[in-house]
Amino acid sequence: MSATGRVEGKNAVVTGAAKGMGAAITLTLAREGADLLLAARDVPPLEEVAQQARDLGRRVEVVKTDVAVDSDVAAMAAAAREFFSGKIDILVNVAGMTGPIETPAWEIDPDDFNEVLRTNVLGTFLPIKYVIPTMISQKSGKIVNIGGTSGLRGYKYRAAYSSSKWGVRGLTRTVALDAGEYGINVNVVCPGIVHTPRMDKLCEEKARKRGWTFDQVYDEYVQEMALRSVTEPQDVADAVLFMASEESRNMTGQEITVDGGWDV
Repeated sequence: MSATGRVEGKNAVVTGAAKGMGAAITLTLAREGADLLLAARDVPPLEEVAQQARDLGRRVEVVKTDVAVDSDVAAMAAAAREFFSGKIDILVNVAGMTGPIETPAWEIDPDDFNEVLRTNVLGTFLPIKYVIPTMISQKSGKIVNIGGTSGLRGYKYRAAYSSSKWGVRGLTRTVALDAGEYGINVNVVCPGIVHTPRMDKLCEEKARKRGWTFDQVYDEYVQEMALRSVTEPQDVADAVLFMASEESRNMTGQEITVDGGWDV
């Protein structure tokens, strides 16, 4: 897709930027003109994505960050303010985890449940907490959270993940109300299952627990989608770009679902 400068001159922070959707979002924002601060726990692949963005002519900083650790996120936000000379235009919260699958709610270990909520909900809240004061002071900003179709409906055998994505959706709507008077848009993109290594791992685990083949599990997902097409990371990145650009200037507290018609 050709670049049109839809976020030209903007400064963007992206969490979970090392792989999959995060990497696609990062490179899409870079192609469209944004400079970037990238955060993730796994630095080597993060550096690879950063270099690809630099090759597109963008200024890029990398910060090792666990988004569920308060001190890490505070340091990340401080690094972003310094790198961007005090101006942060866009925050995209991608970092997250899946947690237990194919497991009835009552069989989930409480520690596993807490880990998913901590990563997905607290890990979305903390970057907002520490970045939004800068946006408030400049009276503008775009926050785009990554939710999921699991936050739009129940999801059998995925209680921890579904609960967390409902939490991200509720957080999005509430912060949109809190921050609207400061000219800050807060929205959420809700992908279905996305064609990434995480999907492969999910299919492998499901196949093992069911006694199926990988292809049987994958095809089951495809047949559940109206378009018979699995969402690609770029599909999600394109939706995030819209929410991060001025094209969505009068949208806040809203969700865009990108799932091939999985949740129709």
